[in-house]
Amino acid sequence: MKSICGVEGVTAAGVKEGKYGLTLIRAEGAAAGVFTSNIMKAPPVVLMQERIARGKLGAVIANSGCANAYTGDRGYRDAVKMAEIAAGELDLDANGIGVASTGVIGRYLDIPLITRQVKEVAPRLERSASAEIQAAKGIMTTDLFEKHALIQRETFSVGGITKGSGMIAPNMGTMLAFLYTDAEVSARDLQVSLKLAVKRTFNRVVVDGDESTNDIALCTSTGLRGHVNQQEFQKALEECCRSLAMQIAIDGEGATKLLEVTVTGAPSEESASAVAKTVIASPLVKTAVYGQDPNWGRVVAAAGRSGVRFDPYAVSLWISDGTSRAELVRSGEIVVDLVLAKSLMAGKKVIFELDLDAGDGTATAWGCDLTEKYVEINGRYTT
Repeated sequence: MKSICGVEGVTAAGVKEGKYGLTLIRAEGAAAGVFTSNIMKAPPVVLMQERIARGKLGAVIANSGCANAYTGDRGYRDAVKMAEIAAGELDLDANGIGVASTGVIGRYLDIPLITRQVKEVAPRLERSASAEIQAAKGIMTTDLFEKHALIQRETFSVGGITKGSGMIAPNMGTMLAFLYTDAEVSARDLQVSLKLAVKRTFNRVVVDGDESTNDIALCTSTGLRGHVNQQEFQKALEECCRSLAMQIAIDGEGATKLLEVTVTGAPSEESASAVAKTVIASPLVKTAVYGQDPNWGRVVAAAGRSGVRFDPYAVSLWISDGTSRAELVRSGEIVVDLVLAKSLMAGKKVIFELDLDAGDGTATAWGCDLTEKYVEINGRYTT
């Protein structure tokens, strides 16, 4: 087991039928949630923003293929109905069921299909490697692979699954994340930890700059392994989310390379994050990475429009493939070895390290290159 079923008290199952999938995860305990900031929130998001205030969940139901977004009152009623269907099969309170949807916007849910799938999936809930693979596949849309993470400590574990490939931008993207821990953490502390972890991981992933209507990250604590140090839990949760965030980035629609940008020497962590995300989101940087063109000018130019104040002639910039590293700019002076720099872009990972020389703030953001395949995937997404 490599994700949620590695956590005590979690069982899962899922099904995928063409583009329509369904996932059920049962885990009872304190819960927290973080959601999209898009004002056009899908009804499942609206419902969960209301329900998460209770600070407790018993299970999660999620469907793929239809986002149930821009569906108004009917969409809200359908989201409630999803919870009721799951509650009936699991013998739980419907108000304690988490609901999430992903897929095409502006289409109504097929409730008879969801009902049938729930009846098929619910009896198969279990704690096994195959179950968590089924659950991860059940929420996939254009994802090319399922995404898992499990962080194990001596006294507790944190696990999660996520989906996300396109419509990914800062402030989360078209992503669903279901996170679990067997550490005993109160709903209040869980909310604080989840919000910070999302800020430092999922909110620093950019594939295409489009923020979704459906983003949901839920975290549930079963508490079965007792109380833990909050700082230690925070680190483990962030490590889990970081792994999942990087998996989303490398699986960006049409992507051939993972792009990582680390900013140091910024006035603050927030300003470092702003610069890193601006560079990651730049179509010019992303296409340069695709073309294996070490275009340091595009990186510095993107940083310069981030809204963060720094002296562009004081910055230093390096490029790396994760193993070898080469200087591009040293304190404002271009020092690039073009042949070496280009060779470091030939693999599956490209890293830019940018030192602003303007403070102690640091942050890392993740994304991918921009290719013709992205246009092909999204040019006919609904048809």
